[in-house]
Order: sequence, then C-alpha cells, then structure tokens
Amino acid sequence: MVARLLDLITSGPNKCRRSLSVLAAVLLMTACGAREVVVQGNFPKPLMDPLPLTLGVIYTDEFSQHEIFDEAAGRAESDWLVKTGDAQVQFWNTLLSGMFEEVLLIKDHKTLHAHEDKIDAVIVPAVADLQYTIPLHTNIKIYEIWMKYRFRLIALEDIHDHENGDLTINPDQYFADWTLTAYGKTPTAFLQSDEEAVNLAAVVALRDAGANFATSFARVPDVVAWMSEGMQASPHESDEIQGAAHD
Repeated sequence: MVARLLDLITSGPNKCRRSLSVLAAVLLMTACGAREVVVQGNFPKPLMDPLPLTLGVIYTDEFSQHEIFDEAAGRAESDWLVKTGDAQVQFWNTLLSGMFEEVLLIKDHKTLHAHEDKIDAVIVPAVADLQYTIPLHTNIKIYEIWMKYRFRLIALEDIHDHENGDLTINPDQYFADWTLTAYGKTPTAFLQSDEEAVNLAAVVALRDAGANFATSFARVPDVVAWMSEGMQASPHESDEIQGAAHD
C-alpha cells in the first residue's frame, strides 16, 4: 500500500489528484460502513431424468459479473454491494447439467465451432430484475430477495463470430423467449451478521429459480413448439422429449 501511494505521488499532479480522489472515495465508503456480500452457496443437481438434448450456454459479462449496488439513503444506513455473478454461473451450470444430457459452455468462436455438430440450441440467461428488502429499524435479520430472469433459446446459425473470437447475437434472433421469477427469504433471524442473512436469502432465491425453471421449461409454448418439431432427433429421443413436455 505504501509503495502504491509513493507511485501515485511521483506520477504527476493530475494523475495523483485523480488517484487520491478515488482513494478518498474508497476510504469514505469504508468509514460509512459499506456492506459487501459475495454470494456463495451449495447447489445440488436436480433429481430428474435429463432431457436428451445438448445445449450450449452463453453467460454474458453482465450475467457472470452481476451485482447490485444500493446507496444508503441516510447516515443511519449503509451502502450495500451484493455480488451474485459467480454464484449465478455456478448455480446454472449445476442445474442445466442435471436437466439436459449435455451442456457446453460457449465462450468464443473456437468452442462454438468445436461443438456445432452436436448442439441442439443455445440458451442465454439474463437477470432482468433484482430487488431486496432490508430490516432498517429492527434487530430481526430477515431479508427478502426477488429475482426476475429472462431466458432465450437461439439457433446455432444465429450466433455470429468474429476474427477476434468475439460472439454477437442479434437480440431479435431467438425462437423461444420467456421469463420466470424467484423469491428468497432468510429462513431464520438468528444469524451472525447482516451479510450472512443477505447471502442466505440470495441462495434461497437461486434455488427457487432453479425449481421454477426445471418444472416449467418443457411447458413454455415456444419450447413445446420447438420440441414438437423433433429438433432432428431420432424418433426415440422425440418420444422422450414429448413425454417430458406432458409430465
């Protein structure tokens, strides 16, 4: 830290002023009691027979780095920074790999083309909204979190790659588009800290989202229509998919 400050001081007046301003802002947040939660939890695979599908999955930067910042409304309150990105990716990787025969993470054009002959479709999850409530005037540490997800299924040919490895998707090029909501509440007030209570509420919300996704996927009208077309599957696979859609 000392070496870093010396570097700032000897790097020129303009850079020094900017850097010290950032440092002051960080120290101010710390002094005001800013709360930070990096959501962590254990997420078991769903107990179900996987659908005979191979899905690619794309996690956008916005999704994999998702966080919510809530600025304090008064001196008696604290700023909150809740980071859900890592937990989101861990959770959906676990859930999807338990729901489908194979799930392939698509990071760039190399992985896209390496598996293009086996992928039936690509799913792109997004966090459409996240809200939470904090007990400001009580010692009861029960927190609530509401989440809204948006999912899109995209055909492989509608994902475009570039020479630098980047992938782009036309937001209007999808054949299934649906949302679902999830709710999480801290199940007990007797926790060690506010941060622990927020984390647990977020984990409960993620598990609720997974339960909703697992039970509703094969009932989404656009997904049902896609499954009805057979997706170039064998007759046996088509029967299995249709059976899942009507369970």
